[in-house]
Amino acid sequence: MDPHVREDDRVKIMSLEEQSWQPTATIETLKRRAQYLADVRLFFAERDVWEVETPILSQAAPTAPYLDSFTTHYTPIGTETKQTVYLQTSPEFSMKRLLAADSGSIYQITKVFRNGEQGRLHSPEFTMLEWYRTAFTLNQLMDEVNVLLQRVFHFQPICRLSYRGVFEFFFKINVFTCSDNEIKQYVLQRIQGLPNDLELDRDGWLELLMSYIIEPRLAAMNMPLFIYDFPASQAQLAKIKQDNNGYDVADRFELYINGVELANGYNELQDANELRQRFESDNTQRQQQNKAVIPLDENLLAAMKYGLPECSGVAIGLDRLIMLVMDKLVLSEVQSFNF
Repeated sequence: MDPHVREDDRVKIMSLEEQSWQPTATIETLKRRAQYLADVRLFFAERDVWEVETPILSQAAPTAPYLDSFTTHYTPIGTETKQTVYLQTSPEFSMKRLLAADSGSIYQITKVFRNGEQGRLHSPEFTMLEWYRTAFTLNQLMDEVNVLLQRVFHFQPICRLSYRGVFEFFFKINVFTCSDNEIKQYVLQRIQGLPNDLELDRDGWLELLMSYIIEPRLAAMNMPLFIYDFPASQAQLAKIKQDNNGYDVADRFELYINGVELANGYNELQDANELRQRFESDNTQRQQQNKAVIPLDENLLAAMKYGLPECSGVAIGLDRLIMLVMDKLVLSEVQSFNF
């Protein structure tokens, strides 16, 4: 250390240096985290769901406009050719290739990466639990998520409410029959401080209502909740079906605990042509938002064309889940080190 630094400043610098190398979670917390992971593995072993590992790097990435992947470059030795590769935002694409190869039901606990995400509930690198159950309906998968969270993490049973039911409960509107302009005006009347020139599509306005109004109210209710049957326009990689009222809906769910989104589950789309169209539509939206176009995962599309079995899958943010069950305030309190 510089000998000309004053003694009191020297103490402060040494204190900061000491803090900078320390884990952001206590050793006791990390040991409890390790036990949770062991218990999750036991849960799936008892159900003959086997653990897999898939590559973190890929030549393609999800095209969803709301996701931004980390990129790096691979340069083979002896060449100057740089190939862009992506860090996974989810192991989904590789796991579906295993499913198409007749793996049967599988799960994975892995690191995933999302560019630009940082905050109390977000981190650019975090741990995901993802699993796929062949021949499972979405209701059966929700049942299994329910059992996992009760048995391993000791949460109370999870309630279920449709997307339409959520909006009827909180706003007394039918989200499937309202016009785009009615939803926009509903947002502008209830959320203060939005730019006057803000332009969003229907799903963008609905997401504002979900984020700014519904999620805080779910937190106040202090109960785990599955929300299912999303609008068909929010299908992502899920099948589309008709609900009991004849509306086209996405056969998917999200799980909220204390207002925090923890999981996203699908009755998985099996049509490779439909998936290609969704990817291409995503890239069109990315272009409109001045974002980079993402190469399509042709290996995934080929696997789906070969034959993805009937299955339902779900991804859970383990850091968020452990943060909630251990009554922590920020993700870094359950992670070894913060980014």
